[in-house]
Amino acid sequence: MTAPNQPTDDLSDFADLMTHEQEFASPRDLDPEIRRRRRRRGLIITAVIVVLLLAASGGYIAWALTAPVKPPAVTTQIPPVPVGGAAAIAAVPAGASAISISGADAYLGEGASGIWSSSGTGEPLPIASITKLITALVILDAVPLASADDPGPTITFSEPDHDLYDRYYVLGATIAPMPAGTSMSLHDALAAMLIPSASNYAEALSSRIFGSQDAFLGATRDWLSAHGLKGTTVTEPTGISPRNTSTPADLLAIAKLAAANPTIAQIVATPSISLPGAGQLYNTNGLLGTSGITGLKTGTLGQGTYSLLYTATLVVGTDDPLAVTGVVLGGPTRESVSGSVVATLDSIRAGFHDVPVATSGQEVGTITTPWGSTAQLVIAQDAAIFTWSDTPIVATMDIDTPPTYRDGTVVGSVTWTAGPHTVTAPVEIKGSIDPPTEWWRLTHPSELG
Repeated sequence: MTAPNQPTDDLSDFADLMTHEQEFASPRDLDPEIRRRRRRRGLIITAVIVVLLLAASGGYIAWALTAPVKPPAVTTQIPPVPVGGAAAIAAVPAGASAISISGADAYLGEGASGIWSSSGTGEPLPIASITKLITALVILDAVPLASADDPGPTITFSEPDHDLYDRYYVLGATIAPMPAGTSMSLHDALAAMLIPSASNYAEALSSRIFGSQDAFLGATRDWLSAHGLKGTTVTEPTGISPRNTSTPADLLAIAKLAAANPTIAQIVATPSISLPGAGQLYNTNGLLGTSGITGLKTGTLGQGTYSLLYTATLVVGTDDPLAVTGVVLGGPTRESVSGSVVATLDSIRAGFHDVPVATSGQEVGTITTPWGSTAQLVIAQDAAIFTWSDTPIVATMDIDTPPTYRDGTVVGSVTWTAGPHTVTAPVEIKGSIDPPTEWWRLTHPSELG
């Protein structure tokens, strides 16, 4: 019977083995039973090691096959930005000219609403019958009308008023019939003064409103001073005197004041009118309705001194039409001034154009993966931007990391900006990127996240 805590047979065998190892030179000389037991223990140890190795390698395999891969390298280049052709603005042959464009600051710069373009002298020049526009503004400042259709007070012309017809006829000024005893509204009297540019109406009406010419001229000086028009001088209400002068800058300001007055704006845009006592009257501004011209006033002191103060509305494809105000002083003929004004307006309109900025399929980048697969980034559609002349065009690109890299996947966009306008085109992948193989994953652990 085995005593308690007696060593097991394996332990006894181990002691015997140690004894035999000291006695024999080779394991082949060991007892067969001992060799059998040794082989059994070796197999157990080997099995344990194999299990441990398999467990470790199995965890690596599972990790390698499921771990995220480092993202592809994306390189991009913003497409070259084209430059639109510079607009050629028609020149105006005259003593002086200037133009202002309201609504074009975003294209032309902050100076566009002031004087955008000018030529000739900036000094005061004779303004001829453009004076009558100032006369109308001063009269309406003293006797304002509530609206464009408000007739205002009734004016009855006397015999002395009628005599003005003969006096201005002798002077060679433009006149309109004014029979003694004729009555008409202030609105219609202003129309007779501005539409055919009747000088006898200018003096009669200004004297009637202010009581005398001295009072009218005093009111005119005050009005000019109140509006900061230091470059303008008015010595009489008609413009027949060459001492009535103004600068291009002042005249642009005067034109904007006149265009903002509903009564004046309506009258100067009227091609013709029929008035009791005065008859059928025709506007001296033959450009009304041409190239968007809406007003304002002509003026001439004879050959070589033709002038035009004008407004125009240009539809150029922008959200809102452009409001143009211009002046030409001292042109050689009515025809040359009219032609140059139309050419100027047409050239401004033609200066607004679509500039192509991209074509469909244009490459803007590449995608390269760590496992050697590549694809291109391309603009997905044609794009063009509407702008003025050679206004600078700025391009920006925004690319996102997509969940998959398949052909046709939109991954971002390119945006072009010119003045107030922007246009955007999508960027997509051209070509597909296949996922890495299992072998690549198992052999590139450093590329796994």
